[in-house]
Amino acid sequence: MTGYGKAEAILETGKITVEVRSLNGKTADISLKTSMLPKDKEMAVRQKIAAALTRGNIDFFITFEPNAADNAKKINIALAMEYYKQITDLAKEVGTSSLQINNPNDLIATILRMPEVMDAKKQDVITDENWPVVEACIDEALANINAFRAQEGEVLYKDVTSKVENIMKYSRQVETFEQERVEAIREKILSRFAELKAEPDQSRLEQEMIYYIEKLDLNEERVRLRQHCKYFIDTITDEDCPGKKLGFIAQEMGREINTTGSKANHTEIQKIVVKMKDELEKIKEQSLNIL
Repeated sequence: MTGYGKAEAILETGKITVEVRSLNGKTADISLKTSMLPKDKEMAVRQKIAAALTRGNIDFFITFEPNAADNAKKINIALAMEYYKQITDLAKEVGTSSLQINNPNDLIATILRMPEVMDAKKQDVITDENWPVVEACIDEALANINAFRAQEGEVLYKDVTSKVENIMKYSRQVETFEQERVEAIREKILSRFAELKAEPDQSRLEQEMIYYIEKLDLNEERVRLRQHCKYFIDTITDEDCPGKKLGFIAQEMGREINTTGSKANHTEIQKIVVKMKDELEKIKEQSLNIL
């Protein structure tokens, strides 16, 4: 869900820039970080962003670079002349027939610093007349961020699916130790009887061994894990916004891996379980970035 999109448009008074930035998020959390957007347009823009980006912590910016002529401050001549009149009147009141100023420009500079003499031209940047241009700029920025997301998504797809395939490969490796594991369990039980110098009933002993070994059998976990892995691949390949579902599937994969570890009783299988857990944690982290 991370991404960045930018677009620019030329208005009659200057250049407008729209930027959209998105980070991971469970819902569409939209922040309009601009005061330029008219209040009556905010809801429509929010709906447009939510429809285009679906989820994420989304920041929306609009900046404006005015034309030089439109950005120039205007002199309030009427106010400046009023200040001049009051200054000359003050000079007469204090008994000075004329202003003793070596440089007349000094008086002008003083008047220009008076409050509100220099007034920037103020007007709304976004109007009903230029709104179609602004809206098209917003659409372009949203298209650009989605293009960015799509590019990142291709990289994510390859990374995540390769890790799922690694888990399936590790699951097959567990099978290679199954016979060795069963023999180890059998030897452990028999050696315990030998330590106790006990002579168990062979028929009953075989029944108990079969029960114990079946209880520790890992075949069901391997089958379910492979099914979950296949479901994960199918979901990420076929669905448009599979992010939340992938998180749930990853949880199910984790349950089977944990159960395999708890029932393993075998050093090499435990090592494989650790590798599968490592791959699964990376899958969970990456799944947060998938819509």
